[in-house]
Amino acid sequence: MSTSSPNLLVTGGAGFIGSNLTLALQEKFPEARLTVIDDFRSGDFKNLRGYRGDFVAQNLATLDWREQFGNEKFDAIFHLASITDTTLHDQFVQVHDNVESFRRLLNFARPSTTRIVYASSASTYGPASAASVESNGAAPANIYAFSKTIMDNVAMREAQENPSWTIIGLRYFNVYGPREAHKGVPASMVYHLAQQMKAGQRPRIFKHGDQKRDFVYVKDVVEGSILALEANQSGIYNLGSGQARSFNELVDVLNKCLGTRFQPDYIENPHAHYQNFTEAGLDKVRSALGYQPAFSLERGVADYVQWLYGD
Repeated sequence: MSTSSPNLLVTGGAGFIGSNLTLALQEKFPEARLTVIDDFRSGDFKNLRGYRGDFVAQNLATLDWREQFGNEKFDAIFHLASITDTTLHDQFVQVHDNVESFRRLLNFARPSTTRIVYASSASTYGPASAASVESNGAAPANIYAFSKTIMDNVAMREAQENPSWTIIGLRYFNVYGPREAHKGVPASMVYHLAQQMKAGQRPRIFKHGDQKRDFVYVKDVVEGSILALEANQSGIYNLGSGQARSFNELVDVLNKCLGTRFQPDYIENPHAHYQNFTEAGLDKVRSALGYQPAFSLERGVADYVQWLYGD
């Protein structure tokens, strides 16, 4: 970023990752002019405690960007707003809201070639048994993943047609951390299991706990997202921890952090389409953005538990 007082906009900035990113940008660029857009469908104002910028309450699927912002020039737009509930199966609503919101944003940003950093998803890879790399073809297993795949297609077509315009897609893996509680059911497994164990209950996981996830701490994906401000060219990159860890291992880590000794309560998996394995291949993002996750599962869960429950 060539200026210490950039004009930055974050869509979905009251949501889980969006609020963490917004507050991190405020800390990194104290002189920045910050604007958040959110319709509170999956966000909460409490996530932005201490925020000093502007806030626009609008639905991005219908927002007229020109009418709202006129000729205002942004140095970068972080687009994290979307319907994030993967259990919402209304195909029209998922695709319309996620894709058309993105298209409207791109139409606004195109004349000024404003840098776009947007949230894609690891779900675009579909079922996997080895580390997912960006050159893998998309294989979306649900409508949410399909909507993100279309966003990637649209973004890369725009980038190809406009070589001077930098558009960065970030495929977030299984993110957990502060400011996710408001999400309810779609909040991370780390959060739900921690809450169960803190309440004195055995953690409920699917039989037999050997499913593996790339659990990535929100502070790492925020750092990776900010690194995208310096990217030299358009591209799509994985943001994960680079390590697949089993549900059983997660229970062990939580037991250590919480000082508990719970055995898992194994239950049947009710989901027909379930990712039994996720892991981010990080070679491309390391070389292009210099991304290096700092939080192992042990370190991330310890930091999160401290944030959730204090001493």
